[in-house]
Amino acid sequence: MIRRVLAALALLLLALVPGTGPASAATSYTNPLKSQKGADPWLTYYDGNYYLINTSFTNTLVVRKSPTLQGLPTAPSVQVWQDTTASRGTNFWAPEMHQFNGRWYIYYSAGAVGAACCDSQRTHVLESAGSDPLGPYTYRAMLTGSNLTPGGWLIDASPMTLNGRLYLLGSGFIGGSAQSLVIAPMSNPYTISGSTFSRISSPAHSWETQGGTVNEGPVALQRGGQTFVIYSASACWGPDYKLGQLTYNGGDPLSASSWVKKPTPVFQRSGNVYGPGHNGFFTSPNGSETWIVYHANSSSSGGCDNNRTTRAQRFTWNSDGTPNFGTPVATGTSLPAPAGETAATPSAYTIVNRNSGKCLEVAGGATADGANIQQWTCNGGANQRWRIEDQADDTSRLVNAATGKVADVADCASADGTDIRQWSWLNNTCQRFRLVYTATGGWVRLMNAATGKVADVANCGTGDGTDVRLWSWLDNTCQQWSVRPA
Repeated sequence: MIRRVLAALALLLLALVPGTGPASAATSYTNPLKSQKGADPWLTYYDGNYYLINTSFTNTLVVRKSPTLQGLPTAPSVQVWQDTTASRGTNFWAPEMHQFNGRWYIYYSAGAVGAACCDSQRTHVLESAGSDPLGPYTYRAMLTGSNLTPGGWLIDASPMTLNGRLYLLGSGFIGGSAQSLVIAPMSNPYTISGSTFSRISSPAHSWETQGGTVNEGPVALQRGGQTFVIYSASACWGPDYKLGQLTYNGGDPLSASSWVKKPTPVFQRSGNVYGPGHNGFFTSPNGSETWIVYHANSSSSGGCDNNRTTRAQRFTWNSDGTPNFGTPVATGTSLPAPAGETAATPSAYTIVNRNSGKCLEVAGGATADGANIQQWTCNGGANQRWRIEDQADDTSRLVNAATGKVADVADCASADGTDIRQWSWLNNTCQRFRLVYTATGGWVRLMNAATGKVADVANCGTGDGTDVRLWSWLDNTCQQWSVRPA
């Protein structure tokens, strides 16, 4: 009896520590799902988790993973790709993640280093090593066409399977056209068949030319034997960015006559939601619901930049089988979570070393600045629980749930062996880390933003209390960590 009372008391005390209480199953969520760097979202649900990727405007792609939609705003940002190649190492736009034959492919556009924005944008594709959406990824190819101008410019690429064949949709210019929707056949997920693209839609209606003459962001939506292409129209930098719809009516998908454009937009500004566009689609965990993910601005003066936020909502279907997206839901509205969500929303994470299987912790739960960070047998203590908080620059701070203080590189030193300790938040790069996906199975390295060096278990020790320090990357298991919901 005494043991049960003590156990209940321990759980109560744990729940009173901010951010350390037991996670609860989500029954609702609130937009936005990402308020920083939330443009051009792509969201997919796979094997028990949602995966969210966005435009970065940098040379880096990061993904957030969460078992619930409500968990995405606080999920860790994990770097899955970085490229310094001169011809494609900057200005990453509109990444999408698609699975074919057990592997994942990321399609995105990128510009040349040093080139003026944005004439050098070209489409590229990455391939995963296996079935893990986080990779690791390798570069596969640039996807372009000889008739795309200037010099192969192509953005917003999205694959589509139709009539048993694979196609690539995108946005580009052909023969002096306005920015239009284009399509080409593919022989596999990273190879275009032939050398040219065909144009299937150009901005012709007044609602497609507000602030700019644009068709972009095409994404296939298929249900009940019907195929639609939902796309973005007008200027992304204006409040009237919106969605249009093409319907496939049979015949050659490369022919514009095989597609019928709806004469009115299907999703547009409403209330204080401006410029909703650049969408994707996903299915609820139990498969019964279809959802749209998109970005929008919260003011009419919002631009085509990192201030756009990621939002999602369920949509329905009309009696004729066409989608009914309704109107964008107001910011801050609480909505029912996707059907079939049964997992808990993580409130904190444990960080487990691959070599030792032990947890990163603040020694003894001490609250003083300078308290040591070490490894210890995982025991569920609050001093082994961490909030991984995004800093809007693809880095995160590691906040200890017991103390509220952060992982810090001692004195901002860069030498191998420099201690990693806890300290009050000073908002400097010595206290920021990148979670860089390293190996299949969920292993990341914790790379310090100031030094480029990583969190390392001293001398690969396996004992309780072994120090965690800064060290050059050696690609060993002592420098690899798993970030797990606590």
